[in-house]
Amino acid sequence: MNPDSQLKQSSSRLHAAIIMDGNGRWAASHGLPRLAGHFAGAKTIRRIVAAAPALGIGTLTLYAFSKNNWERPAEEVGGLMRLFEDFFRTEREWWIEQGVRLSVIGRRNRLPSPLLMEIENSQYLTRGGERLHLRLAVDYSGQDAILDAAQRLDSGSPATRERFSSLLAQVVHAAAEDQNVDLLIRTGREQRLSDFLLWEIAYAELFFSPRYWPDFTPEDFKGIMEEFWRRERRFGRLSPALEQPPLAEMPLPVSV
Repeated sequence: MNPDSQLKQSSSRLHAAIIMDGNGRWAASHGLPRLAGHFAGAKTIRRIVAAAPALGIGTLTLYAFSKNNWERPAEEVGGLMRLFEDFFRTEREWWIEQGVRLSVIGRRNRLPSPLLMEIENSQYLTRGGERLHLRLAVDYSGQDAILDAAQRLDSGSPATRERFSSLLAQVVHAAAEDQNVDLLIRTGREQRLSDFLLWEIAYAELFFSPRYWPDFTPEDFKGIMEEFWRRERRFGRLSPALEQPPLAEMPLPVSV
């Protein structure tokens, strides 16, 4: 099927996740301070969020701030916290207009109180959005989330994938139905997962873009989606073209 046709026909069940990498290197390449790169990256978020529904995306998870990012210089971390506050405050009216529902996943107990207030207000005010579920991962660690969920398992009950996924969603303030990721994109030229959604991307298609996040465009996003539709997702099963006929239908070897 033509990729454009598939994009038009796809439902809102696709879940895309993006590691928004390269803000600092983008700033350095332009002779700017690192925070300028983060401000430029924040503008890219709006463009990608606006493009996502038309590309068949119903849930979009963006890696905004990892657990390890706390180890960056205090000036950069403080600037990021203020940027997050302004971002939630200024974007939520647009999210409401666009039918975007916001969720923030990750830890909450280390975030500044003003930022927590903006998160809660934004989640509440956008709760009716049905066009796109936007999830931002803030103070997030995939490994820590898995450990926390494992500690909540009840030894008296069978440990199923469904039960574990539900517990994992609880520890990161997420909805269980958003756990499975269909495609993961990383910008910025690096090709690693960086502790992001390690359980949820078990069967995701992986894409690595050479563009720094501030330079990533809706056209880049569309190109990745077209490639996504060209791939065959088998989930461990054989491709129909490779499946063998039943044994009874297979020709017997000829004796010589």
